[in-house]
Amino acid sequence: MNPVIFLCVLSMLPQLGAEAPFRAVVEMVSGDSRIFSGESVQLKCSVLDVRSSWSHLWFRGSEQLPQRGQHLVLWKMKVQESGKYYCKGVRDSQVGDIMTLQSLPLEINVDGGWVILQVPPEPSLVSDTLKVMCRARGKPPLHEVILYKDAVEVMRQNGLNPYFYLTNLTHEEQGVYSCRASWDIDRRTHSVISADASVQILDVLSLPVLEIVADSDRIPANKMKLICHLQYNAHAPAPPINYYFYKNNNRLGTATSENHDLVRRTPGQYSCRAKVPVLGISRWSELKSFEQAKGPGIMLHPDLRPRNSRPFAPSISSPQTSRPPAAGPTEAQASLHQSTQTPTFTEPTEVSSIQTSSPAPKPSQPAPSTLQSTVQSLSQTPALVDIFEELSDDTSAESDVPWSSGGSAESRGGSAESDDIP
Repeated sequence: MNPVIFLCVLSMLPQLGAEAPFRAVVEMVSGDSRIFSGESVQLKCSVLDVRSSWSHLWFRGSEQLPQRGQHLVLWKMKVQESGKYYCKGVRDSQVGDIMTLQSLPLEINVDGGWVILQVPPEPSLVSDTLKVMCRARGKPPLHEVILYKDAVEVMRQNGLNPYFYLTNLTHEEQGVYSCRASWDIDRRTHSVISADASVQILDVLSLPVLEIVADSDRIPANKMKLICHLQYNAHAPAPPINYYFYKNNNRLGTATSENHDLVRRTPGQYSCRAKVPVLGISRWSELKSFEQAKGPGIMLHPDLRPRNSRPFAPSISSPQTSRPPAAGPTEAQASLHQSTQTPTFTEPTEVSSIQTSSPAPKPSQPAPSTLQSTVQSLSQTPALVDIFEELSDDTSAESDVPWSSGGSAESRGGSAESDDIP
């Protein structure tokens, strides 16, 4: 290699490799996210890369701490040491220091009072049980504790037990909590209320949002990509999740563990569904329309296809060869003149309406029947979709449209796409 080129590559490597494609993870080894002043906390930083040895840097907010190493011990913390703690992995290389992505924050609140309400640092999930603790400094013998939500009493208990349990959580339990602890010392009763603590409650599955990617260099011209975006908040180890994609409420192909699928590019109403079979949870996205733009490849009616860029010359027709006048001669003539100056694509059905006032029905649109209307109404009921898909999941053989009155399937690597037949 040319030495000049080699030196140029080396000069660019520190900029290209300054940040490794890994994210550090910070966790609490001992202590709690809410502690009294004078108590200690121990944190640990990890990098999920077994091929390299990493050193560790620590931060509180935007300030880098002088401590280095995988463990960070915060002795006898003060109130002003409250904040969000981060860590990064760093290692030496021939082109300089390489750092990982900064870890997600771990917030520590140091309280200088007498009572604190300890809540889990992570959000709770719907249907879970939330355990909170009303703790007094020095662990005095409590005789009463009261739990408040949004300054309203929700639970009271007597005795030494400082724990509260909120079972079968719903979104209604989300809010700001506090507690009051009472105890007696030296014939004096002490009753102190804690600072506020926020409790966040999340769904295991958030509402899916469907994205349709149709114009991309990486997607074939006759295809489009459906992506089902959602947030999956199950506890580790999380059970598997399945994704389903639909067009006009007809399922496209079989269930997949990927949140995306490549389907044929056709107009329609699209949606997706996420399902966790082990937990019995299923969520649908809202319908999203896709209308395929009419391109220059669409055929025009022969009577309206422009032969050249010049306007048509007025033609002289004899009574034997002239056509009968249309229902609206003025509108028809204006439409024809516009198509010669600024060519537009006109559907053949519009020409038929100009030529005759009573057009024949299209062969692709049979007369509606009661049976067809009933099947169509059943196909648009999500509850019936779940029933039929449960049966297909149990037998491990899923058809493209197991409950539709008609349809055609297109094989594409284990999945099929159905087209609606009016």
